[in-house]
Amino acid sequence: MIMIAKIRPLAATLALSAALAGCGWFGAKEAPPLPGDRVAVLLFDSELKVDPEVAELAIRLPRPVENTDWSLAGGRSSHVMHHLALGEAPRIVWRQSAGSGSSSSSVLTAAPIIAAGKVFTMDAQGQVMAFMADTGRRLWDVETTPKGEDSAVVGGGIGYANETIYAGTGYAEVVALSAQDGKERWRSNVPAPVRAAPTVAEGRVFVVTLDNQIIALNAETGERIWGYAGISEVAGLLGGASPAVDRDMVMAPFSSGEIFALRMENGRVLWSDNLTAVRRVDAVSSLADVRGRPVIDRDMVFALSHSGRMVGVDRRSGARVWERDIGGVEMPWVAGDYVFVITNGSELVALTRSQGRIHWITRLPRFEDEEDREGPINWAGPVLAGDRLIVAGSDSKALSVSPYTGEILGEISLPDGVMVA
Repeated sequence: MIMIAKIRPLAATLALSAALAGCGWFGAKEAPPLPGDRVAVLLFDSELKVDPEVAELAIRLPRPVENTDWSLAGGRSSHVMHHLALGEAPRIVWRQSAGSGSSSSSVLTAAPIIAAGKVFTMDAQGQVMAFMADTGRRLWDVETTPKGEDSAVVGGGIGYANETIYAGTGYAEVVALSAQDGKERWRSNVPAPVRAAPTVAEGRVFVVTLDNQIIALNAETGERIWGYAGISEVAGLLGGASPAVDRDMVMAPFSSGEIFALRMENGRVLWSDNLTAVRRVDAVSSLADVRGRPVIDRDMVFALSHSGRMVGVDRRSGARVWERDIGGVEMPWVAGDYVFVITNGSELVALTRSQGRIHWITRLPRFEDEEDREGPINWAGPVLAGDRLIVAGSDSKALSVSPYTGEILGEISLPDGVMVA
């Protein structure tokens, strides 16, 4: 995994601030609390509980495996990487500028990828760069912004396959570039801006657009093969989630809270589900966006929405095997018989893969100043590597957590806050 060091708060944080702005007056004397039991008003305040029957069981994970490439968002098209190898003491080997980060006029949403001994990045203004993975030497850079257009838009993302970089842009385009020298191979229009990295599999490029459509393009020519349109949603979080692809199935995540299982060949719907939480009592929880990438692992699909619904679904039938009141914006990490996920409440949770039972919960720091509740921290991850879960925060720190117990093992300082991982 590589991480971009440039942070801006998530849209959820801004929405929460707006939702609570009318709850009182600054400087007013605090009134005594009303009598009675307290019930969580925001879904994010609802407490998760460990299942005592599984908490006593020992967690067993697959052995770490060396991985040289991270060619797509989520590692590979299915978004399953299980357990990666990592040294005992990771350190910064090199550091390079990768273009423009987030600003008042543009937002960085693209994570770096690694393939064929190179690191590829896409900045907040759509510039794609290539670096040598061992030295950091810049090889080339290309502007994907169409001629005559302003470069200040929300960025998309990139993916790699067969010596080609595929870039989804905020200009409603997908651009194919040579991984060797950055020369443009083709450019195709899609119905709306692309907010997440393309997923490339079986000679096809799959992108999800801002208006909740998924488009399949021919990877060689850019020609449209098929498309499917979900329900359009007026409001959503910044950025988006890449579709998951495994064998003959494509999982499309939409900002409406819907997920669709589609046949890769023709886009026919196999089944669908809606992850909108039943209790939506505030502006924040009403954002049903599936912002974390869905995961296809063996016989199951895992997905969660921002509004507070996480599910494990039977891959073949689409029937829910289990569901939990968990909301988040990060991809669940599946390894062996367990699923690890970060919640909107800054909790790192370990669940059993087959039943969704909670084995342990670790509360991550929520604020840089916990006493005054100032400086909210957004967490990216987790990634399971070297027998530890790695999470990185907007406070320029990365934490190492035991996947077996949830104990925080240590932390390291980063050059800057982390936005995408």
